[in-house]
Amino acid sequence: MAKLLNEHVEKQVRDVFEELKAPVHILFFGSQDGCEYCEDTRQLVEEVAALSDKISLSVYDLETDAETARTYQIDKSPALVIAGKEGDQIIDYGVRFFGIPAGHEFTSLIQDIVLVSGRDSGLSPSTREFLKSLKQPVHLEVFVTPTCPYCPRAVILAHMMAMETPMIKADMVEAMEFPALADRHHVSGVPHTVINDGAGNVVGAVPEASLVNAIRQALRV
Repeated sequence: MAKLLNEHVEKQVRDVFEELKAPVHILFFGSQDGCEYCEDTRQLVEEVAALSDKISLSVYDLETDAETARTYQIDKSPALVIAGKEGDQIIDYGVRFFGIPAGHEFTSLIQDIVLVSGRDSGLSPSTREFLKSLKQPVHLEVFVTPTCPYCPRAVILAHMMAMETPMIKADMVEAMEFPALADRHHVSGVPHTVINDGAGNVVGAVPEASLVNAIRQALRV
């Protein structure tokens, strides 16, 4: 099987992974049921995980490992959970990818591994304060395409917010792989962030404060 990452990209990623701090665990969820990109997604994360001894990987099937899928709220594939690892314990920060993180989204995958490894969201003090005050759960779905250069900014911001509080779960959703979901949320351009199944919407890669305001409006707080 031909490799997906060439030597030049592998070297670049290895250099980035020099800054990894705490261990990271990637959970891959595939499916035997007509999942066009599952094989490529699995190969991609296997190649990425091999570039640092601080990254481990476990592989699951949506059907045969249904209980594990439910535990991590995985309902479609391919899916990735980027989690922390402390000894044998997996720490779920709510960071999700649905669809292959290819093209520009490969950057999001690598940055998320660094983010989770650092165990810190990197958000501003005011944003941290607001997120810690959340009383109800927030689900962010960031719709992207691999050719969108602005999408990684929106994905990383959503994942930073998930890192900050267990009240937030944030998904990258590859719009072309899940067209029915994209249509349901009237996604016509990317990045498009859906808040709590349509209670709020943000189109474009917006600054941190703008996403906070959109979450406030969606929650009416």
